Amino acid sequence: MSNISTTSGSFIPRIVRIKTVMQMTGLSRSSIYEKINPKSSYFELHFPRPISLGSSAIGWVEHEVQAWINQRIQDRQTREDCA
Repeated sequence: MSNISTTSGSFIPRIVRIKTVMQMTGLSRSSIYEKINPKSSYFELHFPRPISLGSSAIGWVEHEVQAWINQRIQDRQTREDCA
């Protein structure tokens, strides 16, 4: 599950579907949809927004999901350091 590197050193973002986001985050399908729904009490402003892949399909940019996970880890470490 990594982005594809090009010969110039840049990368092509990878789009992942809901099952992969569930595996990456450990969250359930409903929890993910709650986090992206602004009307939900579980809405999370910094959770990655999905992108449209067609009329009834969405996906997430893999490195954005990974960045969200990394931020959660960093936040935990910061809280532990302050305790």
